[in-house]
Amino acid sequence: MGADDRYREGMRVRRKVLGDAHVDAAERNATAFDAAFQRHITESAWGGVWSRPHLDPGIRSLVTIAILGALGHYEELEMHVRAARRTGATPAQIAEALLHVAVYAGAPAANRAFAAAKRALDAEPTPETSR
Repeated sequence: MGADDRYREGMRVRRKVLGDAHVDAAERNATAFDAAFQRHITESAWGGVWSRPHLDPGIRSLVTIAILGALGHYEELEMHVRAARRTGATPAQIAEALLHVAVYAGAPAANRAFAAAKRALDAEPTPETSR
């Protein structure tokens, strides 16, 4: 698959996972300074990794959430928690992924990751996430 094909596939997957509003805003906010980066992310992350057939999107969401939590990238984690609801991951599965963060990356990272995930889940409550 060539770069243009990866870009088209990446954009399809990116829109499916993050939603049109998020992708449209990212595209609108791209400038000459970061346009190449936006294309790179679409081609490599979304067209090269997220589009692979070996893990379903819900599992990819959980892996992404755990990695972002372990690395302390909480703003991105919130975005991917919201996206995880689009890919079929449940709040219980998200919590399980974050328990792995506690064991393998430490309680402080997991504590902040749980707080970020709660903010994201509370922002768009569903019957499952409402308290």
